[in-house]
Amino acid sequence: MAARRISSLLSRSLSASSGCSSLLLSRGKNPGLRRSIPRFSTAAAAAALEELVIPPVQVCHTQLLINGQFVDSASGKTFPAYDPRTAEVIAHVAEGDGEDVDRAVAAARKAFDEGPWPKMTPYERCRILLRFADLVEKHSEELAALETWNNGKPYEQALHSEIPSMARLFRYYAGWADKIHGMTVPADGNYHMQTLHEPIGVAGQIIPWNFPLVLFSWKVGPALACGNTVVLKSAEQTPLTALYAAKLLHEAGLPPGVLNVVSGYGPTAGAALASHMNVDKLSFTGSTHTGKIVLELAARSNLKPVTLELGGKSPFIICEDADIDEAVEAAHFAIFFNQGQCCCAGSRTYVHERIYDEFLEKAKARAMKRVVGDPFKKGVEQGPQIDVEQFEKILRYIKLGVESNATLECGGERFGSKGFFIQPTVFSNVKDDMTIAQDEIFGPVQSILKFKDLDEVVRRANATAYGLAAGVYTKNIDTANTLTRALRAGTVWVNCYDVFDAAIPFGGYKMSGIGREKGIYGLNSYLQVKAVVTPLKNPAWL
Repeated sequence: MAARRISSLLSRSLSASSGCSSLLLSRGKNPGLRRSIPRFSTAAAAAALEELVIPPVQVCHTQLLINGQFVDSASGKTFPAYDPRTAEVIAHVAEGDGEDVDRAVAAARKAFDEGPWPKMTPYERCRILLRFADLVEKHSEELAALETWNNGKPYEQALHSEIPSMARLFRYYAGWADKIHGMTVPADGNYHMQTLHEPIGVAGQIIPWNFPLVLFSWKVGPALACGNTVVLKSAEQTPLTALYAAKLLHEAGLPPGVLNVVSGYGPTAGAALASHMNVDKLSFTGSTHTGKIVLELAARSNLKPVTLELGGKSPFIICEDADIDEAVEAAHFAIFFNQGQCCCAGSRTYVHERIYDEFLEKAKARAMKRVVGDPFKKGVEQGPQIDVEQFEKILRYIKLGVESNATLECGGERFGSKGFFIQPTVFSNVKDDMTIAQDEIFGPVQSILKFKDLDEVVRRANATAYGLAAGVYTKNIDTANTLTRALRAGTVWVNCYDVFDAAIPFGGYKMSGIGREKGIYGLNSYLQVKAVVTPLKNPAWL
């Protein structure tokens, strides 16, 4: 989509905000009832975005990375990578398709079948991954700047949280490389039995746009530690940092063909990778809708095993004994972190009826104080949404929330007059059957719901197709134990939220995915288990 098309879409679908700090909205079925909705000052918004910081980094890598070389796409086509602050083009990136995926898979296959990577000692692989982690830290400012420029997340978040997390994860899996082993198994009879844990082969990996570098590490780290080779497709919205990181991996000593990066679109490059007959395993992170397509393509091709990390509509339960100020801050972080573009976002905030009113007022006040602006500026908590499509989708959901008679407490509009910024938005009086309480909005929209007792809230929290994560805030250990066991979710945070660590497995129940990433569990999907049985002649012991 050209920059001109993005500008026309913005001007066509979004009217410029008025200068008013409040808006009178008709409420529900009573047109005579009007409510003054707090709004962010559009004058302040315009001033905040008037002078954008020029990113302190250059785009050096825009080609595909195949067999250790940066190359043009076979078709010669490119596509634009945008700055979501302005909708302006940052660079034109090679657009890979099926032919390029074929080239990348062929390189990965040769590197696995003939090349040195799976034949290296695990310690040698460990040392290369450790050197890469050092290079990530050395180039942290460039990586963070590229991530913010192409994605819109706050630079401080990328630099001080996500880049260190990336380096830590590669060091974690580097440590695992020489500790992957099988077992000897006792048998009935004169046989020696052992299991071997072997790399699965060529791993296809498809990463999303919301955490490009973090998800790069979650997938590439364990795959390489186990001795696999990789073909990775980056998200078309955020292709720049995967190419930069892959270049650093080769600088660390990764042999050609072991990691190949194809930038391109899902229906072409992504579908080609998912359905490729010479890919041995597939890992995908993205929407549940696309996950179903990926799983079907994998099954219809060579029945390759698939791990999926998909959508969520995670509940955050605030119990009546909770410290309200702490709970407000935790719930705020749970939904608004990363512009709300987080698969495990605590997007359904359930609050006990006895503290509901106080919590609501404080949650609204906190949202109004959230600093929205140029993500390169110090102190900014929220940057723009990723692109015009996501931007318009979120605003449509906000409109649906108003039309369904949820109470719009604050926000609800674009922030500023350019780019894809949206005001932090809070809804109260939300019901479970409302669209905003059912669908994954993937934006800065907090829905606050009221509950009476634990049995009720457990039933309501679990009444969703998703099961990625959940949060609980309580001072009572018995309450915490009850809820953590009752909630059907892959992760439950107690008195905190979004705490990630290289050793903590992550994945979902139900339609939130298949399998786990990170930790020891993240190794399982990149290994084959082989049983070896040998007769024993006159054994001294069994």
